[in-house]
Amino acid sequence: MNAIGIDIGGTRIKGVLIEVETGAVLHRVVCPTNDGQDGQWKQAVVDAFRQVKAVAQGPVVGVGLSAPGLPTPANDAIVCMPGRLPGLEGLVWTDFLGTPVRVLNDAHAALMAEARYGAARNRRNALLLTLGTGVGGGLLIDGNLYQGYYQMAGHLGHVSVQADSSQLGITNMPANLEDAIGNATVSRRSYGRYASTYELVDAYRQQEPLATLVWLQSVRQLAVTLAGFANAFSPELIVLGGGIVQAGEALFEPLNTFLEVFEWRPAGKKTTICKAHFEDWAGAIGAAGFASQG
Repeated sequence: MNAIGIDIGGTRIKGVLIEVETGAVLHRVVCPTNDGQDGQWKQAVVDAFRQVKAVAQGPVVGVGLSAPGLPTPANDAIVCMPGRLPGLEGLVWTDFLGTPVRVLNDAHAALMAEARYGAARNRRNALLLTLGTGVGGGLLIDGNLYQGYYQMAGHLGHVSVQADSSQLGITNMPANLEDAIGNATVSRRSYGRYASTYELVDAYRQQEPLATLVWLQSVRQLAVTLAGFANAFSPELIVLGGGIVQAGEALFEPLNTFLEVFEWRPAGKKTTICKAHFEDWAGAIGAAGFASQG
């Protein structure tokens, strides 16, 4: 059995056809778009869907769509995504594409890809953080995606790491985790010295003092937050995805060192921290897997 997944981004639409049982990608397409043009990105979704559907052999058991924002309780549309992709809010995709479509937040879709086919496969309780321009996330509780009231659960990047800060994030949380480690704030955190996490980590590897200070402060805040999540949710593992994990040992070595200090480990219990299996295609694959579950 096959399923189709579509992932909506600001610059491109990704579409996949997967084999439901294994998650194997049978076909993939990329259709460029433009974040500022209503008609163009919608047409790109239609094009991606049609191209993938055209190569499907046998029944397609589900169509899933991954997008930024908060989905409706019925998972048929994005109800809230201000400031991006005009026309996305309130668009019922089943009507638009003429076939049943299940809609999922993009970070939740990434979690579903990992839970069904990737690093969290066969786990009942897991947590995923996407570390990139910002920080997204998702929760797997007792084998199921937990979306919560108003589908807001999993905004793990929007917990505060310094409550008395005057720096408010997009959800009004002071000094949140997204600001502490997300790529968007590197220049501010490094006093204008570095423009990206890539530059910052490269300088850290060369033992440049400012880069070392800034990077280790960010990783320490990440470790403290993950230790807090371990206390709150007690996951079997925490999966880290997104572009920042490409730092490799420059991230995971100090992160594990800090977790040895901050994580509560009663009776030897220790939360596994691992890198996500999927990268750019996680949203489309996870949406397809989610849709195939009915």
